[in-house]
Amino acid sequence: MEFRLEKGLCCPVCHDIFKDPVLLSCCHSFCKDCLQSWWREKEDKECPVCKKRHSREELNPNFALKNLCESFLLERGQRSSEDLCSLHSEELKLFCLDHQEPVCLVCINSEKHSDHRFRPVDEAAPEHRKNLQETLEPLKEKLKVCEGAKVKFDQTAEHIQVQARHTERQIKEQFKKLHQFLEEEEEARLSALREEEEQKSQRMKEQMEALSREIAALSDSVRATEDQLRAGDVSFLKNYKAAVERVQQLQRSVFPAPKLQFFMPVRKMRSLPGFPQRRSATLIDVAKHLGNLSFNIWNKMKDMVSYSPMILDPNSAQPKLILSEGLTCVRRAECRLQVPDNPERFDDFWAVLGSEGFNSGSHCWDVEVGDSKVWSLGVFAGSDQMKGFMQSKLWTIEYNKGKYKGVSPSDSDYIPTVKNQLQRIRVSLDFDKGQLSFSDRATNTHVHTFTHTFTETMFPFFNTTDTVKILPVKVSVTVEKH
Repeated sequence: MEFRLEKGLCCPVCHDIFKDPVLLSCCHSFCKDCLQSWWREKEDKECPVCKKRHSREELNPNFALKNLCESFLLERGQRSSEDLCSLHSEELKLFCLDHQEPVCLVCINSEKHSDHRFRPVDEAAPEHRKNLQETLEPLKEKLKVCEGAKVKFDQTAEHIQVQARHTERQIKEQFKKLHQFLEEEEEARLSALREEEEQKSQRMKEQMEALSREIAALSDSVRATEDQLRAGDVSFLKNYKAAVERVQQLQRSVFPAPKLQFFMPVRKMRSLPGFPQRRSATLIDVAKHLGNLSFNIWNKMKDMVSYSPMILDPNSAQPKLILSEGLTCVRRAECRLQVPDNPERFDDFWAVLGSEGFNSGSHCWDVEVGDSKVWSLGVFAGSDQMKGFMQSKLWTIEYNKGKYKGVSPSDSDYIPTVKNQLQRIRVSLDFDKGQLSFSDRATNTHVHTFTHTFTETMFPFFNTTDTVKILPVKVSVTVEKH
């Protein structure tokens, strides 16, 4: 390699490394002095290689080639000095096995290397190169592992971004539904308020119009009667009978109650049936619209939401399983999903864990398996490593090929008591008593119970090649009265 490089850096005239190379128009390069000496012996300025005539007077320096030649000479000089003994300037031909360094022939007779072992450089180099290569292999393996881990880390980092965007979108969708419900509820309540306002305003308007007509009639009668009172005696007496009848008739139409008494106090007149009365319930029923408003809306919201006592953990789901948007249903995927191979993710089992583990208390959840042909339900001890064989951490009942089986770290027995195919199953864990029970929700009959002293955090376990679903529980609001 070095020979070919050196040959490519040699002048075609002097066959030595270029010195002040110049470039002709034909793209051939020569040492400047070599070219000028060549031309002095020739009549025409032609290229010594291709014989093409050079028409220009000036010679263009080839700086790139010059820099390359200088770098090559400098490197070769350093390499030559490295091959010589720094003490004796002799060629390094031997290798001291005791000091693990190359030495010259003079060094072997020095006091520094007395009684040392030596090997020729051409023998020691292959052996030590092999030793170094063997020492390097573990590092190369570790590098390979680290590079593979980096790929997984990069995939995980990318998946974190995907999870964040997906979760953000779902949060926004949930709040959009809640906002829509609140907006619709607000509009319904405002509409009810406006309707009551319109009804009571219309009723008050009708009463005011009737009262205005009554006031006008009374005003006309009072005015006519007062005019007669101001008339002369004869005129007054001639019209007296008609005036009294007119006033009494008007009184009977206005006050259809017992005979009106003259000089009756106003406060007693107000109690008469014909006297204008302000009706009850004429004002807006503010209490109906504002009383416990936020509580009533919140109570009504329970009809649009559901609560699941158990949520699945997507980070534990085997890559061939898909979880629903609400994380309460798991089903088989058409193909393997592109998800990180994180430690808490199952790889062999078609399984997923609940998001919450239990280390005390009583807990239960209902699961719908429907017509699934293969499934397994129960609990799993711990949630850190999900790789390899897991029976030592499982307490489950399984359904496969029409048969039910209870599986625990210590045993695996068929369950003969199941008469009808289970479709909805209640799983009950009493951690403190050390009991894990299964029952048929359709008939409320017991299926199987494990008894064990649990010491680790127990996570709900779901395994299927079809579909299983965690059933929601009924949501209710209770008001405690003191």
